[in-house]
Amino acid sequence: MAKKKELKHVNIAEIKDPTFLKEFSYKELDLLSKDICDYIVDMTAINGGHLSSNLGVIDATIAMCRSFDFSQDKLIFDVGHQCYTYKILTGRSLERLRKVDGVSGFQKVSESPYDHFECGHSSTSISVAKGMAVARDLNKEKYEVVAFIGDASIANGLAFEGLNNLNNGDNKVIIILNDNDMSITKPVGGLSKTFRKLSNSTLYRRSKNAYQRLMKTSRFGRWILGWTGKIKNWFKRHVMAMNVFDNMGISYIGPVDGHNIKAMEAAFKKAKGYEKSCIIHIKTIKGKGYKLAENDDSGKWHGVGSFDKETGKLNGDERLVSWSTIYSKAILEEMSERPEAVAVIPATAVGSELQPIFELYPTRSFDVGIAEEHALTMSGGLAASGKHPIISIYSTFLQRAFDELSHDIARMNLNATILIDRAGLVGEDGNTHQGIYDESFLLATPNTVVAMASRESEAYGLFKESFNNHGVFCIRFPRSKLLPIGEKETLSFGKWKKELSGKDTAIISVGPLTLDLKKLLEENKKDVSLYNAIYMKPMDEELISSEIIKNKRVIIYDAYSIENGFAQYLSAKLVSLGYKGKIIIKSIPDVFVDHASISEQLDKFSLQPEDILKLL
Repeated sequence: MAKKKELKHVNIAEIKDPTFLKEFSYKELDLLSKDICDYIVDMTAINGGHLSSNLGVIDATIAMCRSFDFSQDKLIFDVGHQCYTYKILTGRSLERLRKVDGVSGFQKVSESPYDHFECGHSSTSISVAKGMAVARDLNKEKYEVVAFIGDASIANGLAFEGLNNLNNGDNKVIIILNDNDMSITKPVGGLSKTFRKLSNSTLYRRSKNAYQRLMKTSRFGRWILGWTGKIKNWFKRHVMAMNVFDNMGISYIGPVDGHNIKAMEAAFKKAKGYEKSCIIHIKTIKGKGYKLAENDDSGKWHGVGSFDKETGKLNGDERLVSWSTIYSKAILEEMSERPEAVAVIPATAVGSELQPIFELYPTRSFDVGIAEEHALTMSGGLAASGKHPIISIYSTFLQRAFDELSHDIARMNLNATILIDRAGLVGEDGNTHQGIYDESFLLATPNTVVAMASRESEAYGLFKESFNNHGVFCIRFPRSKLLPIGEKETLSFGKWKKELSGKDTAIISVGPLTLDLKKLLEENKKDVSLYNAIYMKPMDEELISSEIIKNKRVIIYDAYSIENGFAQYLSAKLVSLGYKGKIIIKSIPDVFVDHASISEQLDKFSLQPEDILKLL
């Protein structure tokens, strides 16, 4: 009796590069896929990170790394949050995932020669791939450029701009569309299938290319080529069922099972044989291999903090709630009282705790998907038509919609409330997601209010005030938690709070760290004045002129923005009012901040409340 062949196994910690994959059978690759799944779940349970998106593309990543040589070929992961398997296969450990001394949760050029580009926002991959393909062809080099993009990302306007431009020139790009939710119509009918099979065949493509080269050698041939092309296009339109990619002139392969490595390899081989750009449509199961993530319809397991692997319970103090939850409750209250209020979000329902709003007010709540620009301009149309849009958006994504905010809402002085989630340092997600730049461009925009609460009661007060015809009312809040006590207060528009009274030194502070600083100042009996700058714009000029300007020293403490935001804005105001004393700015430097915990990032820039104490 023949001895059963023992399957090869690899220690994930010993992987150096993907070359070993070609030595594995498909059964061995399936075992590897399971090992990688278990490893990603284990490491994410400890470190937090993007879970479902990574589990869904393990098989696809293995297939790509067997089919392409990414030491030469270029792979761009759209968003980049699904690259954990790629990191593993290119010799990187996830043991310290997203920690200051570990790998990033996204592609990082400085980490590995296998990472060719970085991104943390969606829908950039096709445009990047086009640029790389143009550079390759100008340099007369030979390698493939692969863009790996998800079904949600391809619906974004930037992705369509990239798709539309692919046929402008012969710069070949291979697009792999990871479809784990959105339905993309598959051509149906026997005749359609026959012609699609024919058009994807090697013989057809070689014959077509030879025919085109021959016809282009003479003027008459070019006329024949144009005439026959029109006949072919008419035939395709009337006989073949076409999808959006066909209509854009991009060859389409698929759909392919995104968990069948052999089938994907066959599709990738076919794509490599094409002379022009093509798209391979793979269908995957998001969260595959970890039941809690696989059965998740809400998006809870897309990105998570540390958790118990067995129960799925998130770690941390259950008494604490996020600022997102506080503002979600405020939205519910106002929408119950104001029929003109409508909610508009760009795919941030789960992250910003907004699901209850969609359940209670389904006809007045709009999730436009990953389309930040559309969200803002649509809100301009709502505001111009008598509605009051409430736009909930992450700070890092608001950057993409600055033009729409300025041109389509603020310029016409339309009323809207913008809740800016993840304002300030965001920690482990790193430099693509830091919410520290919006202050600068918002403060420079006319007809715009910029505010930030330090406590729960102020959050409710600001939100209610945002409906009192102030134009674009921006409320920033951080990625942190607090103990809710249910307090609410009415705030005077544009006014600051004096938290402590003292002499000679005035500290103007922004956001929740103000309360931590206040506690320290009281405990250490510091004789200084502390002001809570709830409104960054408009500033409390009356208080500045009557009190603050009389101090010998002014310390501006804003740990939620770069120094070019409120700190410089207030400094300029003090100078314009004739202030002659010393101004000290304690804000984030004008840099991109890499991944670490928020506390470590504050330490790095000496922005803990204790650091302010050292100045006194």
